[in-house]
Amino acid sequence: MTTPRAVLFDVFGTLVDWRGSVIAGLSAFGASRGIAADWAEVADGWRRAYRPAMDRVRRGAIPWTILDDLHRDALVELARRHGFAPLDDDECDHLVKLWHRLSPWSDVVAGLARIKRIAIIGPLSNGHLALQVALAKRNGFPWDVTFGADLFRHYKPDADVYLGACDFLGLAPHEVMLAAAHNDDLAAAESCGLRTGFISRPAEHGTATGDRARPTGDWTLVARSVEDLAARLGA
Repeated sequence: MTTPRAVLFDVFGTLVDWRGSVIAGLSAFGASRGIAADWAEVADGWRRAYRPAMDRVRRGAIPWTILDDLHRDALVELARRHGFAPLDDDECDHLVKLWHRLSPWSDVVAGLARIKRIAIIGPLSNGHLALQVALAKRNGFPWDVTFGADLFRHYKPDADVYLGACDFLGLAPHEVMLAAAHNDDLAAAESCGLRTGFISRPAEHGTATGDRARPTGDWTLVARSVEDLAARLGA
């Protein structure tokens, strides 16, 4: 296999432990205010609201809306349902920004540094540019380029995201690889002509991850981690 000229990465779940990070942030918030709730269920419910909210944007049911605002709308409903409403504006802002402070899996930074030596690297996420910059600054992600969904005004799995990134880079789709822990993301990228790298994340959804941590397609590469992907790419 020839080395792709660019490797772009899904971020939530693939590079960062959104679930563990959000549970920790919610738990600290609750402890500071004497609020008790099932914070793991709140985190999982917040993530479950992610795809339906983006799909409303993708269908044109609501105008283009960045992920922070979609997260905020979902948080208000979750707070009501789980008994920690009402939240004031500052509390909402603090909790929404938990998604800007997610911690990486342990293999990520070293693996990215290796791949950067042989290819252009960057995020291709449904998070917007400001969120991606915040995660990179917090975690030391050594990006060559940073994409956010707001650059395309589309959310994955819309083809505009995958092909738009290729256009920005001046590369043909077959010169670009998407690396992700999610089979549906890889299937959409493959349908646009990109190469695909599956990275298994068995802990992404806690004990509920199940078969989602296994490849279901004939992906270009299958890896156990970003460092393993680097090795399979020859970095």
